[in-house]
Amino acid sequence: MAGGSLVLSDNSTLSRLDASLYRLERVFALMSGLAVFSLMVLAVVSVSGRNFLGQPLPGYVDWIEQAMPLIAFMGVAYTQRDGGHIRMDILVGRLRGRVLWIAELITTLAILLLMVLMVWGTWAHFERSFDFAAPLWSRDSSMDIALPIWPAKLLAPVAFSVLVLRLCLQVWGYCRAIVTNAETPVAVPLIADAATQAAMEADTVSGLEEDKGA
Repeated sequence: MAGGSLVLSDNSTLSRLDASLYRLERVFALMSGLAVFSLMVLAVVSVSGRNFLGQPLPGYVDWIEQAMPLIAFMGVAYTQRDGGHIRMDILVGRLRGRVLWIAELITTLAILLLMVLMVWGTWAHFERSFDFAAPLWSRDSSMDIALPIWPAKLLAPVAFSVLVLRLCLQVWGYCRAIVTNAETPVAVPLIADAATQAAMEADTVSGLEEDKGA
């Protein structure tokens, strides 16, 4: 599913936690976008240096390696919250009521288990690279300009930990929906029909036009 969902809110504790975590997820997603923009700037600088000065940006590949975790991992929790990850909506969209929430709960629990293992594995990978007694606290470095690699390795368990928190909130939301048999539970991505999705896109476009007019 990509862009075809919405998340409702109310005054419950679950919804307040969802909103608080969403603010953090948006910061992480912004960092990911800035990393993409930074790589574009570095590419321009490197190509310009090669063409006009006869020398590309030193350590260009090393900086790309440092930015990759920012681009790959920092937006995953944000996307999970808004229901933007690819999934089989053609199948899930046919389910209704408790059957739908049970199916969502099972898949969310499976993802949660996987991500807990990923946090454990990526943290162990970071620990193998980090050392307080080593220069720049690093046991390894990049090949060209010797950048310490542990900051990039730390980003993976941090981003995955935020995703684990998001999945825990969604498990809570689905369990609550199963117990109450709610049609529109809060703090979980709901599949929007074509009319609702079109209205959401129209609101977004109209908001952009108003900003331009202002």
